Amino acid sequence: MADILSAMPVDENYTSSVSSVVGFEQAWRYMTDNYTRFQIAAFGSGFFHFLSYILISLPSVVFQFIPYMQRFKIQQDKPLTGANQWECIKLLLVNQFVIHIPFYLGAYYYCELVNLPFTYDTMPKWYVTLAHCFACLVIEDTWHYFNHRLLHHKSIYKYIHKLHHTWQSPFGMVAEYAHPIETMVLGMGTMWGILLFGDHLILLWVWMWIRLIETIDVHSGYDVPLNPMHLFPFYGGAKFHDFHHMNFNGNYAPTFTWWDKIFGTDIQFKEYYEMKEIEAKKQK
Repeated sequence: MADILSAMPVDENYTSSVSSVVGFEQAWRYMTDNYTRFQIAAFGSGFFHFLSYILISLPSVVFQFIPYMQRFKIQQDKPLTGANQWECIKLLLVNQFVIHIPFYLGAYYYCELVNLPFTYDTMPKWYVTLAHCFACLVIEDTWHYFNHRLLHHKSIYKYIHKLHHTWQSPFGMVAEYAHPIETMVLGMGTMWGILLFGDHLILLWVWMWIRLIETIDVHSGYDVPLNPMHLFPFYGGAKFHDFHHMNFNGNYAPTFTWWDKIFGTDIQFKEYYEMKEIEAKKQK
């Protein structure tokens, strides 16, 4: 029997996927066996968020040094400089290690309050977690649209949201460059889906990762073709949100385009690109 099994062809892709699953399981079990729930929920979430933010932001930072990628830069007339990038990084470090601390502590207390499972054996199926993450995106998008629009009110804007609009031409790391109050208010939108669908710690982390990919992508400043994020229906992307930074008004939703369509806050965006198309045709 052993000879028969050894003679059977091996599917390398299947073996690789099985190894990945086994490796993930071993790492997860090691984490839950060797660290406390507080260490995992608070310090683990903080470390995971910080590391993910740096890694996901890296491509848009590297793109500026690749001449070929400049054709995809949305605002060609506003190049980045080392000075303004360092200014962004300094505030980000304050946000990451000071302002975000209540969120990490809150994650732990939430996990304890609802007795959220951490173990590998209680982990839901991957497709259930992804479905919950999509629901979280829809909820967060709604919360963000209305509160973001409120932050643009003339009586509030200059005190809070103006700081984020320091960057008329954004790049990846600008995603969380914001006033502490804005960080708290808009950050609450990431929590409502977890409160509704939270069934395991894995949801909290996967949702955090997806949300970071989305917000860094729309702030990247590059409209790169074949972007897998555009597989999401109604996804706005970098082109949609970049216009918000350039124009300061309209396109308030962070992820999807439907709220802006419903309330007509994407009209200036449509008119701008219609005008650009007309100008491009005249030049031909």
